[in-house]
Amino acid sequence: MGNRLICMTKKDKRETGSRSRRRGENARTSQRKMPTEDELLHRQALSMAIQQHQQLSQRFEGSMSRRIGSTSSRRTTVPDSVFKQALDLESIKVKKFVLIHGEGFGAWCWYKTIALLEEVGLFPIALDLMGSGINVADADSITKMADYAKPLVDYLRSLPEEEKVIMVGHSCGGAVISYAIECCPEKVSKAIFLSATMVSDGQRPFDVFAEELGSTEIFLKESQSVTYGNGKVNPPTSLFFEKHQIKGLYFNQTTPKDVALAMLLMRPIPLGPIMEKLSLSQENYGKCKRYFIQTLDSHALSPDIQEKLVRENPPAGVYKIKASDHCPFFSKPQSLHKMLLEIAQIP
Repeated sequence: MGNRLICMTKKDKRETGSRSRRRGENARTSQRKMPTEDELLHRQALSMAIQQHQQLSQRFEGSMSRRIGSTSSRRTTVPDSVFKQALDLESIKVKKFVLIHGEGFGAWCWYKTIALLEEVGLFPIALDLMGSGINVADADSITKMADYAKPLVDYLRSLPEEEKVIMVGHSCGGAVISYAIECCPEKVSKAIFLSATMVSDGQRPFDVFAEELGSTEIFLKESQSVTYGNGKVNPPTSLFFEKHQIKGLYFNQTTPKDVALAMLLMRPIPLGPIMEKLSLSQENYGKCKRYFIQTLDSHALSPDIQEKLVRENPPAGVYKIKASDHCPFFSKPQSLHKMLLEIAQIP
């Protein structure tokens, strides 16, 4: 009996130790499998991107019979512990941000900025311009800035009489918000140009990039990326860079996950609107408070070109993001967020 008790005790110990090891291994496995909050955010965005990509493809194939809601109505949810930042909301009088994407992008590119602004109690809305994101218009059919910017201008005109917004325009979106300010100056509290085409009266948005790309005429003549929607005898109608060009111009500091997101969703760039000379008056555009955020490692719009824009069309303030490529909403989202809040709090 004594020997059997000893044997059973040893057996029990072995089984207990085995169970403990298994629990330990399971716990470590669970820890390894538990994704970080940042990874969860990326997975949500990629899932949304793939879904939108599939939906957009279906639209162009004519197999969809109803309109899918704009991405601006979609909310990205993140845990309360992510992106926490103390903020006195009372110091921000205008709490609605309207986020306008640049050439080839869509409302989807602001997903991190939307999450950050919502986290502190502000109200961001990102819009798809014509022929961008999940807007069904064909880029080759968009020939004027009035058409390209119509979703933004329509939105501003739909606001209640006394409501104002803070507009943020990225890249060629800077020209779009300039046009919108000229149309609806009473609706805009502040305009933030994010590594953007902050053009002067009578200037074409493409002229800003031409200094990087060379002569506009030579670039369009030699480029293999332009489309002639109206035939070769007429001016080109849209532009789309190759994958390696997009990475080099826009995403030299962006993570592979966000590059993958962009590769799924970027679309051709309508050329008509960015070849159009903008008419900007002192009575409308000139009265808006403008701020410029420079990205110091941008390959699409070099720091020198950004400095030139600031000198030629001086804004009320200039901010700089170090080690950011042309798309800080991907490469430096929290630095961008901090600057947006700083500008929002300026009286």
